[in-house]
Amino acid sequence: MAWTGKTLRVNLNAGTCTPEDTNREWMQQYLGQRGLATKYLVEEVDPRTDALGPDNKLIFATGPLTGTMASTGGRYSVITKSPLTGCVACSNSGGFIGQELKNAGWDLVIVEGRADSPVYLYIEDDHAELLPADEIWGTSVWHTDEWLHKRHQDPLLRIAAVGRSAEQGCLYAAVINDLHRAAGRSGVGTVMASKNLKAMAVRGTRGVGNIKDPKRFMQAVNAAKQVLADNAVTGQGLPTYGTQVLMNVINEIGALPTRNAREVQFEGANEISGEAMHEPRPSDGKPNLVTNAGCFACTIACGRISTVDKGHFSVKNKPEYWGASGGLEYEAAWALGADTGVDDLDALTYANFLCNEDGFDPISFGATVGAAMELYGRGVLTTEQTGIPFDFGSAEALIKAAEWVATGEGFGKELGLGSKRLCEKYGHPELSMTVKGQEFPAYDPRGIQGMGLTYATSNRGACHLRSYTVASEVLGIPEKTDPLTAEGKPALVKAFQDATAAVDSSGLCVFTTFAWTLEDIAPQIDAACEGDWTVDRLLEMGERIWNMERQFNLAAGVSGKEDTLPKRLLEEAAATGPAKGLVNKLDEMLPEYYQLRGWTPDGEPTPETLQRLGLG
Repeated sequence: MAWTGKTLRVNLNAGTCTPEDTNREWMQQYLGQRGLATKYLVEEVDPRTDALGPDNKLIFATGPLTGTMASTGGRYSVITKSPLTGCVACSNSGGFIGQELKNAGWDLVIVEGRADSPVYLYIEDDHAELLPADEIWGTSVWHTDEWLHKRHQDPLLRIAAVGRSAEQGCLYAAVINDLHRAAGRSGVGTVMASKNLKAMAVRGTRGVGNIKDPKRFMQAVNAAKQVLADNAVTGQGLPTYGTQVLMNVINEIGALPTRNAREVQFEGANEISGEAMHEPRPSDGKPNLVTNAGCFACTIACGRISTVDKGHFSVKNKPEYWGASGGLEYEAAWALGADTGVDDLDALTYANFLCNEDGFDPISFGATVGAAMELYGRGVLTTEQTGIPFDFGSAEALIKAAEWVATGEGFGKELGLGSKRLCEKYGHPELSMTVKGQEFPAYDPRGIQGMGLTYATSNRGACHLRSYTVASEVLGIPEKTDPLTAEGKPALVKAFQDATAAVDSSGLCVFTTFAWTLEDIAPQIDAACEGDWTVDRLLEMGERIWNMERQFNLAAGVSGKEDTLPKRLLEEAAATGPAKGLVNKLDEMLPEYYQLRGWTPDGEPTPETLQRLGLG
């Protein structure tokens, strides 16, 4: 079997690290990573527990294909209850630490309790221990990474850590691994810091064995790699431009949320696009983009490595290591750029570096800054609160905001609460572009109708990666649907949600699904794992995972009443572009979606649905 069969349980109260067998029955029901770890969470954590209290648990999870030769087989997830939303949180990351954890012999690491003082978890194959982290508490992710490598004298050590933002209570703090890959959303880093756990450092030398049918697995993997190479998106677009290939595309179709979603098109989109990252800067003749980069086993390599102009005001007097780091991806470029009205590519890159260095989600951060800028423009916020002018389009305000959130200083404390709490505090909750407390990403639901239903029903709060209908509505993958109509979108969203839950549980990257369907993925899983893994079985498993997450949220007090969108998207029509005159038609889509899901009109799974999925 491709699982290791071993789970590491870390009790921070007692300071113990105890191996145990991974539940084999649950492996067959939930596969791994997102599904398997969420099953552990719902069985062991009271949904009403305080997300930042010691009774919440934090689970690092690999999938059965993590660490194998399958393309993109380097994924891992961090699962917990979110402090930002109060919902189940599962944040997925690439890089190299996922495969390192699997190579060390672990399917899951379950962290429980709270340490009395800062610690880090050190894992070397089957050896695991908690060590003091007092010297690195209060420092950045990048400093922590350097310190741990020096401490253990091992250049191959892989590290996941939290930065100062998490320690200061930023509710959307991330877990950063390999310096610039992130389990980025929903505040999983905040939970980690609340437990006084600064980092997890892993060295694995065992390899991944026990593939059920190695010859058939290699055949399936090689065939799937060829599909990725031959596809225009995964073979050309993503390697060349990364996810930033979308900036001008989404702007042109009138679905780029701009200035806190007041508008749907940004006049400065081209200045912060993937194409712009390739262009030489007038100041030094060098482009923003240095090279693309891939995670473990990835044949797509959509990652970006970028620089900031050394003469730019943001990096004067900065250390030399600011020369190059993880560059802008589309969601970050949108949130830091279009949503704040800033079209300074170097300023966006600098702010993104800070998100990596001190570990906070650029989507929630940028969207919160956009909300603050609208509050400032309306006179609700003044420089008495913000410290400096906070106008839309101000690169200076964006940069200061990032620096403040990184350290928790000044206005950064309020920005670190997210836009929902910020806007509620100042009497304008309607200006928060969130669902269930989480900021929505870079697609305006007035111009891409299916994304409205996707955001409204996402189990972790607004999220594009739970059901990326943009693939169908904009890119025509696997088939083209009209982005401006609500017709057919409930079935489309459900299909994407169920399939994505299966992919997220496998150890593979969801970006493969620009080219692959489950017809390409199922043979890889079936050749690697014991049991018969068909497309139908994976879809049923995805549906089971979705309903299990829904049950947790309902028990946590998050009801169907929160399956909605900000008033702006439902009442204020798009003023430009193809969607001009349209609002999102959620009221048309939601009842049909509930019916297709086998839920009541209030959004609760029926007893028959739960029984069919083995969740009764």
